[in-house]
Amino acid sequence: MPGENLSRDEARERAALLSVDGYEVSLDLRSAVGEDPGDGPRTFRSVTTVRFRCNEPGASTFADLIAPSVTAVSLNGRDLDPGEVFDGSRITLEDLAADNELVVDAQCAYSRTGEGMHRFVDPEDGEVYLYTQYEPADSRRVFANFEQPDLKAPYRFEVRAPEGWTVWSNGAGEQADGVWRFAETKPISTYITCVVAGPYHYVTDSYTRTFADGTTLEIPLGALCRKGLAPHFDADDVFLVTKQGLDFFHDHFDYPYPFGKYDQAFVPEYNLGAMENPGLVTFREEFIFRGKVTQASYEGRANVVLHEMAHMWFGDLVTMEWWDDLWLKESFADFMGAFSLVGATRFAGGWITFANRRKAWAYRADQLPSTHPITADIRDLQDAKLNFDGITYAKGASVLKQLVAYVGEEAFLEGARRYFKRHAYGNTRLGDLLSVLEETSGRDMSAWSRSWLQTAGVNSLTPQVLLDADGRIAELAVVQEAAESYPELRPHRVAVGLYRVTDAGALERYARVETDVDGPRTVVAELAGSEAPDLVLVNDDDLTYCKIRFDETSLATLREHLGAITDPLARALCWSALWNMTRDALLPARDFVDLVLRFGGRESEIGVVQMLHAWAESAVTHYTAPARRETAARLLAEGARRELYAAGPGSEHQLAWARFFARTAAAEADFELLRDLLAGTATVEGLDLDQELRWVFLEPLAAHGIVDEKALAEELARDDTASGKRHQVRCLAARPSEAVKAQAWAQVVESDALSNAMVEATISGFSQGSQRELIAPYAGKYFAAIERVWAERSIQIGMHVVQGLFPSLQQSRETLDATDAWLDAHKEAAPALRRLVLESRDDLARALRGQARDEASDQ
Repeated sequence: MPGENLSRDEARERAALLSVDGYEVSLDLRSAVGEDPGDGPRTFRSVTTVRFRCNEPGASTFADLIAPSVTAVSLNGRDLDPGEVFDGSRITLEDLAADNELVVDAQCAYSRTGEGMHRFVDPEDGEVYLYTQYEPADSRRVFANFEQPDLKAPYRFEVRAPEGWTVWSNGAGEQADGVWRFAETKPISTYITCVVAGPYHYVTDSYTRTFADGTTLEIPLGALCRKGLAPHFDADDVFLVTKQGLDFFHDHFDYPYPFGKYDQAFVPEYNLGAMENPGLVTFREEFIFRGKVTQASYEGRANVVLHEMAHMWFGDLVTMEWWDDLWLKESFADFMGAFSLVGATRFAGGWITFANRRKAWAYRADQLPSTHPITADIRDLQDAKLNFDGITYAKGASVLKQLVAYVGEEAFLEGARRYFKRHAYGNTRLGDLLSVLEETSGRDMSAWSRSWLQTAGVNSLTPQVLLDADGRIAELAVVQEAAESYPELRPHRVAVGLYRVTDAGALERYARVETDVDGPRTVVAELAGSEAPDLVLVNDDDLTYCKIRFDETSLATLREHLGAITDPLARALCWSALWNMTRDALLPARDFVDLVLRFGGRESEIGVVQMLHAWAESAVTHYTAPARRETAARLLAEGARRELYAAGPGSEHQLAWARFFARTAAAEADFELLRDLLAGTATVEGLDLDQELRWVFLEPLAAHGIVDEKALAEELARDDTASGKRHQVRCLAARPSEAVKAQAWAQVVESDALSNAMVEATISGFSQGSQRELIAPYAGKYFAAIERVWAERSIQIGMHVVQGLFPSLQQSRETLDATDAWLDAHKEAAPALRRLVLESRDDLARALRGQARDEASDQ
């Protein structure tokens, strides 16, 4: 559609012309239940009244709406012909007055892609559940509006819903005469308005806070999920973290929560982790755990709860003007999620997870050809959609952690407090934040901003140690390097730690210095004369954002004593550094896998253990020389099985190794054990084989042709739920059959019948590391199909297909050449599509370099 991809220039022109006074939105969702219409999309009535001002009377503009049809449009009491003014995504508005009223009566479509008004039918009981998801620009699929973040306005929603349903929105709601009416919101952006409707299970609580001035704030709390998940819903823990977070942010932000109530909805088939709609945060329902999970899962959920809560201030109260400054909300929320997690909850190791998991996401994104500065150049909405990435979230958060070290925690928080009070309910750019930080810190933020926010790429820091005749440090320097493509050498505030092996065999820190690293080489004078170290850790305590490298002595020490590092954060940083070296073809994949097999079982931090599992699996699948891949896979499975039996009965480590063993199972003995555990003819002491773990065990059996369609149908009968159906679909697509792969391909690429969740599950099952030859013919089909898929499907489904079906398992020069040929022949393809293909190409090229390095280690 011609106007669906709104450009930044168009948005700026419209913002300069208009001011929006308010919206009244009336939705009739009674059509969500009942028979399928059959002759077109299922639709609902949406009537929107927008009152807005124009500072150039007589000018023209447009409103945004993506809908199958428009029944009526009126502007200032003048009826317009929908056929003339509506083109499928925009409503042309001409001859505007100083004060205007637009009324649009439309038939909008329910979604099956997680965009707009998503409709889900629960296979367990046939109940229908609705929710909205808009970021960055899908509210226009539900009601007519001016779809850009800087045209904020208050909203009044009213909703007609099927009998027996409950409806929630951003404001508090009341039902009368079959209509739910909601309190007017504060001025907010279109993309954070929200409606959730259906027979949800709802639990309530409340939060009270009395401030120093004697005023009291009361916030009604709610949490909701599908009825089928109610038996598993631990709402008390969600409320506990919610209250802890509200206390933390009130303590540090000095600005009371501004949006009234605080509901949290866990909804099905959700594309994101969560979304910060004020007063009604939405989460993916997988955060409700149907089986036993490790503490890392509870920590992850708590982090997301706090991340979204931080958005109430960073993003909702104060919003970026355009998506260029997306970091003003996402980087801050990501940092504040970890900051409050450690400061307010039981998850004291949150910075370890941040260093090990979140920053791994950032390091990968920052080395892709699509890397960009944290303050990105966002030309249009497709750019914006793809920039919810590791740069904007995790690198931005890492840079903010560096900023806190640079200006001091109190100066940083005081800057935030002034920022909220100065720009409440408004929109900001980069300079608005930097100005308050200059006020509170007394530092010139412009140079820092240029280095950290306005350049791309990641630096590497390597120690150089020179010893004197007495075996002490004569000089210790930190060498900083950057990629040729992004040569910026940044100022880093770092801690340099010296470690040695004790007589008892522990690897402990005995000296630490904080210093500023700037330029290509920085001498750390304070460490001269220190005893010679066995290990130098140049970003101890993870203060900055960089790739850590090791000198030869340090690397040799890690090969023998990695598991003996007593500090868990230092240990996690070393693991992360070694993984980065593997990805950069500096360390053979076999060496990394060997380290995981030798020391992974000794790792105390369960989140690190699970990250090591993912990395080791990736090392075997992508970075191991093809001639060694089968051997490496066997060794990994043997090691996983060994650690499964060695772990404490009933422990979370046992559960993690059980899941990893299933994913790596490679030999007949492995499959036999999985079969016997499922049948109950074998047991592992303390291992509870709940329904979620049963599906984990079934997938490798399906992928190797050991269980068939009948067995998977029988398992679904045991677990006839939405979650069970997703698991079954993934397992069905995993089976090693040409017919199965052809069917899965057709369902995803040639049809739009599947929902977003089922597309994801099918793609996940389709690509199996043990089936490279079976799926090889689809490489050519992929390149023939992706431009059509991108044009015909929603951007969310397009992303699933383009990323998920890229022939990443066809690791050869031929696949790389085929990718380059497509890129050369499609220079005019949508930039967002080309970006996704370029990123996959880069991953493939990196894999080939890693394989060559692994192969060279034989020579």
